[in-house]
Amino acid sequence: MSDVKRLRVAILGCTGSIGAQALDVCRQHIDKLEVVAVSVHRNTKGLVRAAREFGVRSACVADPAHANDPILEELPASCELTSGSSALAALCERGDVDCVLNAVVGAAGLSASIAALKAGKRLALANKESLVVGGDLIMPLAAPDQLLPVDSEHGAIFQCLVGDRRSPLHAIWLTCSGGPFFGKSRSYLEHVTADRALRHPTWSMGRKISIDSATLMNKGLERIEAMHLFGLPLDDIIVLIQREAKIHSMVEFCDGSVIAQLGTSDMRIPIQYAFSYPERWDTPCERVDFRTIGSLSFGAPDTAAFTCLALAGRAGKEGGTLPCVLNAANEVAVDAYLSGACGFNDIGRIVERALDAHEREDVESLEQLSEVDAWARARSRDIIASLAQA
Repeated sequence: MSDVKRLRVAILGCTGSIGAQALDVCRQHIDKLEVVAVSVHRNTKGLVRAAREFGVRSACVADPAHANDPILEELPASCELTSGSSALAALCERGDVDCVLNAVVGAAGLSASIAALKAGKRLALANKESLVVGGDLIMPLAAPDQLLPVDSEHGAIFQCLVGDRRSPLHAIWLTCSGGPFFGKSRSYLEHVTADRALRHPTWSMGRKISIDSATLMNKGLERIEAMHLFGLPLDDIIVLIQREAKIHSMVEFCDGSVIAQLGTSDMRIPIQYAFSYPERWDTPCERVDFRTIGSLSFGAPDTAAFTCLALAGRAGKEGGTLPCVLNAANEVAVDAYLSGACGFNDIGRIVERALDAHEREDVESLEQLSEVDAWARARSRDIIASLAQA
């Protein structure tokens, strides 16, 4: 296949878990994909490595403090280097980019998602905060099939709906492995260490999302994300514990028919489908031998023990700026937990107090969300300080 026919992709967050797996998909399908731009937050060594391997035309360091790292002198001479959040958005608008994979961590990815959609690019979205925080701004910008979800669950739902989008949905069954503390009580969780919380039983992920998976906040954020993506009320998006992590989500239609997407627990599958859609390419990973699974188990989450899931539900139902506060407070709380400044259950306490202190507003602009985000982070740090003094 000639270069002209290759899909030209920009990978934002190319050294993170999703970004690295996206590069692996590009590596395996070099005849179909061309990496033309990459970005990192501060891992400039990884940026240079990716830029040299794929011969990219543009590279961006989102954190200006690392824009002059000496290693950047090793970028290819033909590679343009930019820095800062505005440069990240500009990367999405390049004329030589067809598809943007947004794997930026946190609310920082929102402006890049908006830029990609406004520029008419295909957006392969792995940054769930774009929809959690700014879904009211994002979805009106997305043309049909322009925004393709990369989360395994949302990618699964998308696939279940291909060819049957006009049929009335009854519910979405959003699956969850249950994380490393499935079945544990709230009192047990009070003293779990970050080292244990980072040991996810199924997926290999970054530190922040691993903690979100342990608290089940990740699944709460995914419910809000699914609400925006698929236009279903939050109450009709049901979290289902599926410990074997082989069913990646299911859709139930009005007539009682249920369609599930099954497969191995490998993020390269939804990443690749976001690139190949509406086609399917050869698998980038090992296949599942269903003869060896034995059984599939199902259960309901314990929202009394894992309060973050219930808090996300509250924010999603009330809507407006509440999900922005939820996300910002959670990011601050998780960072505090990882640094030893608070306990596991304190994550939920911090988020709840931040939500209680906020006066909800309808979402009107990116600038407004930026102000709410900054307020929620400052408030959450105050809450952490008060917990330390208690």
